[in-house]
Amino acid sequence: MKVVISVDMEGVCGVASWVQVSPPEFGGLVNAGEYQAARERMTREAGAAALGALAGGATGVLVNDSHDTMRNLLPELLPEGVRFTSGNDKPLSMVQGVDEAGVGALLFVGYHARAGSPRGPLAHTWNGFIRNVRVNGVDTGEYGLNALVAGHYGVPVVFACGDDVAMGEIREELGEQVVTVAVKEGLSTYSAIHLHPLEAQRLIREGAERAVRAVQDARPYTAAWPAACELSFDHQARADQCERVPGVRRVDAVTVGWDSSDALHLFGMFRMLARVADVRLNA
Repeated sequence: MKVVISVDMEGVCGVASWVQVSPPEFGGLVNAGEYQAARERMTREAGAAALGALAGGATGVLVNDSHDTMRNLLPELLPEGVRFTSGNDKPLSMVQGVDEAGVGALLFVGYHARAGSPRGPLAHTWNGFIRNVRVNGVDTGEYGLNALVAGHYGVPVVFACGDDVAMGEIREELGEQVVTVAVKEGLSTYSAIHLHPLEAQRLIREGAERAVRAVQDARPYTAAWPAACELSFDHQARADQCERVPGVRRVDAVTVGWDSSDALHLFGMFRMLARVADVRLNA
């Protein structure tokens, strides 16, 4: 059985500021050192999960870079034999690879809480202006959207690590089948208490091994289809643009809705509307 590891950066041990997770081309050279340190810890946490998965019985591991430009991993720090993806124009984005033959489990590394979560360090969903995502009345974040896409291919989420707020949200939505490891305790949007990075990596490796060994008890995450979907923004101008897309309806001043027949349609609509909504607010 092969596994896919989706690795983000905001939930990585030691991270509590946008400066740390912004590639220098976007944040300027002032943050180059902090970003470099964060991407190293991101890679080491992904590597720890990979080693744990292999110890738990996985026959192959694909690490999918899932943060921002998706060009953050330092491949030389990954365990030998592990494959990885890079580049942000991937058909399945943060869960690229779950559609491969033989994949039986998805692991989340470096995950963060959804937009609007109190105490969640760098809590957001996809970008800085999405306020909420709702599927059949359930508020969700990147973890829920990604789990639904994996579930479309029959792949369960078995492991997650990141901040404690995100881990609570993941267990609540995806179920106790997910082995979770909190590598930091959120104090506010921009502060947290962190484990030592080596301890975090050890716990991640142990948790991933335990999760993969128990994969036979895990079930893919799904929703009742067709699903009623809603997307809320920080400004009504974004909803103005999205309302013009065929099949999209206006729910309120800052929210649009649509119906999806399956997870791939939901994910495709979500990604498209996030792009459509990315407009200048001072035109």
